[in-house]
Amino acid sequence: MAAVVLVHGLYHRPEHFAVVAERLRTAGTEVVVPELHRGSLPADTAAVQAAVDALQEPPIVLGHSYGGSVITGVNGAGHLVYVAAFVPDAGESAAGLGGASPQLQEAITPEPDGWTSLHSDRAVGTLYGDCPEPLAAWAVGLLRAQAPGCGRGVPGHQSWKHTPSTYIVCARDRAIDPVLQRKMASRCTYVREWQTGHSPFVGQPDLIVELLQELLACPGGDS
Repeated sequence: MAAVVLVHGLYHRPEHFAVVAERLRTAGTEVVVPELHRGSLPADTAAVQAAVDALQEPPIVLGHSYGGSVITGVNGAGHLVYVAAFVPDAGESAAGLGGASPQLQEAITPEPDGWTSLHSDRAVGTLYGDCPEPLAAWAVGLLRAQAPGCGRGVPGHQSWKHTPSTYIVCARDRAIDPVLQRKMASRCTYVREWQTGHSPFVGQPDLIVELLQELLACPGGDS
């Protein structure tokens, strides 16, 4: 298992994983970071499924936040990694599990076309509150508008029921309540807890890189 697929969350872009992807590639790992924003959970899941199917071996598939709903519906992963992410069971959606914190909800701004965006000042503290100011500003600058309804999408099946998985609880998260994260983590094979905010791939990319390299070296589980 020599490949990694990184799946971003709502409002985010593949570029948010740039540092993680670069460091993994430098170490010889194939990395794919699909662009979501396809308009619905099924469409986003299909984009990630296509990336997984194009690889020669079952990859590690990491989902952040809403990306957890996406990877839950994907077949063919060797190991699933949920980072402050939703782990829906049958009939469940991210929104139904608890969705955004009140702080994140306050940052959401409606757009005239029915899409939503995040208020930049509020997004800094909610998503990147543990990041240095220049880094947080860079990450907020990448955020894009989001189509409605994705968070209410229900995965077609639950890949975590038959694929080894690791859940990363972000204990200082202001976007998804860590209490909710711990409940969802109980569905996964392994659990770790980090003292980070919602987006460790931005603020502490070394943690993500080291975890993925451990899993690459030990395909059967979390070392």
